[in-house]
Amino acid sequence: MAVVLGITCVLSLALGSKAIGLSDLVEAIHSGGDLHVREVLAARVPRTLCGLVAGAALASSGAAIQTVTRNPLGDPGVLGLTSGAAAGIVTVTSIPGLAGLQLVGGAFAGAAVATVAVMVLGSFGRGPDATRLVLAGAVTTAVAVAYSQAVSLRHKAAFDALRYWSAGSLAVGDFLDWWPVVVIAVAGAGLFAVGRGLDAVALGDEVAAGLGHHPARVRALTLTAVALMTAAATAITGPIVFVGLAAPHLARRFAQGSARALIGLCCLIGPVLMLLADVIGRLVLRPAEVPVGVVTALLGAPLLLAVVRRSRGVL
Repeated sequence: MAVVLGITCVLSLALGSKAIGLSDLVEAIHSGGDLHVREVLAARVPRTLCGLVAGAALASSGAAIQTVTRNPLGDPGVLGLTSGAAAGIVTVTSIPGLAGLQLVGGAFAGAAVATVAVMVLGSFGRGPDATRLVLAGAVTTAVAVAYSQAVSLRHKAAFDALRYWSAGSLAVGDFLDWWPVVVIAVAGAGLFAVGRGLDAVALGDEVAAGLGHHPARVRALTLTAVALMTAAATAITGPIVFVGLAAPHLARRFAQGSARALIGLCCLIGPVLMLLADVIGRLVLRPAEVPVGVVTALLGAPLLLAVVRRSRGVL
């Protein structure tokens, strides 16, 4: 899979409205090459790195959510984290004088609020379980989307921001900063740290408790890490759908072991899906391009139907 990821990175650097030959690409990397090639790479290298980071974050988040909720349809969007991050961005944009990196802070705040809402709503009864978490995520998503639309109708700047972020794009320019990457790395390490707890919870709450794990605590730690990773990825690219759904299902075809192995493989598959979607978006309407979020939505919808049919026996 690492080889596939390497090939995908080369395609991301070489293909677009202006194709770059492999020899020109190698020459530009080693000795600078032609000025035009360097200018093209100056635009494509950041978006390729962006796809690597955001793809790994969303894919590993989806794997963690599917494991902790025992729901094959789980991804950051199901628990409302992506919608919460977008709502935070719209809120910041609607306040005069706030822009730039403050949008990133808005994404973190929105995802944090969504996480708290999901944990509170899902804790009624004996604590958060899989069904209550999914239902709480649906409620949180509906509220966040309604809030974003209401705010955007009153503020033109917020409307423009919502339009951009709702599409999702790797063409971030100077918006990519180092600390969202650090947050993703730290939160990802946190997911690996609770890997054994995830394995236990996947067997059921009673089994997990019998093995000495605290299911509610494992879910809380997992949701916190997922919220941080989703917020950082959304701050970098805008909301991207279905990567967190598709990558874990593909990873399970190769990794049938622990949650740590699944998350690790998702960190390779997620970037492959993200970069391939970006390349497709650049090619289908050249010289214009389709946002990567639109491509992942179009490609992910059939997968969603297939997963529903296999898991529910309907459709």
